[in-house]
Amino acid sequence: MADTNPKINQVPEKWAGPFFTIWTGQAISLFGSQMVQFALIWWLTTTTESAIVLTTASLVGLLPSVVLGPFVGALVDRWNRRRILLISDSSIALVTLGLAYIFFMGWAKVWMVYLALFLRALGGGFHGPAMTASTSLMVPNKHLTRVQGFNQTLNAGLNIISAPLGALLLETQAVQGVLLIDAGTALFAILPLFFIAIPQPKNQHISQKENLISSVWEDFLVGLKYVMEWAGLRFILIMALSINMIISPAFSLLPLVVKEHFGGGALELGWFNSALGVGAVLGGITLSIWGGFKEKKMLTSLLGLVGLSAGLMVMGFAPGSVIWLGILGVLITGIFLPITNGPIGAVLQATVEPSMQGRVFTLVGSLSTAMIPVGLIIAGPLSEFVSIQIWYVVGGIIALGFGLGGRFSKALLSLEEQPYAAD
Repeated sequence: MADTNPKINQVPEKWAGPFFTIWTGQAISLFGSQMVQFALIWWLTTTTESAIVLTTASLVGLLPSVVLGPFVGALVDRWNRRRILLISDSSIALVTLGLAYIFFMGWAKVWMVYLALFLRALGGGFHGPAMTASTSLMVPNKHLTRVQGFNQTLNAGLNIISAPLGALLLETQAVQGVLLIDAGTALFAILPLFFIAIPQPKNQHISQKENLISSVWEDFLVGLKYVMEWAGLRFILIMALSINMIISPAFSLLPLVVKEHFGGGALELGWFNSALGVGAVLGGITLSIWGGFKEKKMLTSLLGLVGLSAGLMVMGFAPGSVIWLGILGVLITGIFLPITNGPIGAVLQATVEPSMQGRVFTLVGSLSTAMIPVGLIIAGPLSEFVSIQIWYVVGGIIALGFGLGGRFSKALLSLEEQPYAAD
């Protein structure tokens, strides 16, 4: 397949108002969702004190992305993206209301929380790629890296607020109170979608078969071919698969590290989450102002991986009696997370054809996320007998290897200059 120039991102001159109205509503809704996530994970931690239960909860939340993700992407490229956002946000709110009622009645069981996490993740599986793919049609290419920086800063800032606030709310009210707050914040995400149009891409590379299953399968295969023929993207996949398998279990088990290794409780877990958030805010602001290396944005991500490695190592070697050192390690990790992830997302948004972005983003996400359960399956039982901190050390070594080794990959560094070329 010959090289193509997919930059067909033409947006209105007055793009900022509509985009940031939707963006702000999504931010408020995300605030509620993060408090719910904190409340449910801490409820599982205190109720069971089991690493296996926590890893199972993570696996349940990952299943929609891993199993259905590539096909969800094909549907996102085919269906109206505003309608997808409306339905997914509304469905997540309804699930949360149902779970709040279950807690209120005193019926809550671990398997019910698993089911709620699965359904919320299913809605998020449609919402995420629809919003990401819509961004490249609502924001000019030259501003995508900075918008990625805003996104990273937003996520980090909400971590600072939502984790300690979630811990405080759990001290003063029952779990269902936190769930009801999330259902209320969802309205801020839903209402703007009734009044603001989201551009639709031209339906290129979409199967015209009448049978929906056959056509979606064909669309999926087109997306898979598109990804596998892109050498630079293959490198990113290998890197993401390796890092996700090691790092994700470490952070999934963070509540147990805080409770068992550092001897902390919900408040201390809030400190760790807030440190991660403060660091990510600093990193996100840095990326928003700096914009990364102008010549090679991927060099910014490689620098981020080296810094990420340093933070993980500090966390991995922190003694249980020195909790502030563990918090410092999480802070450093947080700083370099947006510097690692932001440039990659911006480059892909600018280079992947808008009509292919739903499939490409979900396929990349699904393949990389598929490695997380592998790590979780190993980490859960093994952490019952070996220190959980070993995952941070190994993750630091992996991140350092890719950060230094990626500098010598021509396919990776030419990703921006050669957006898409079959080998």
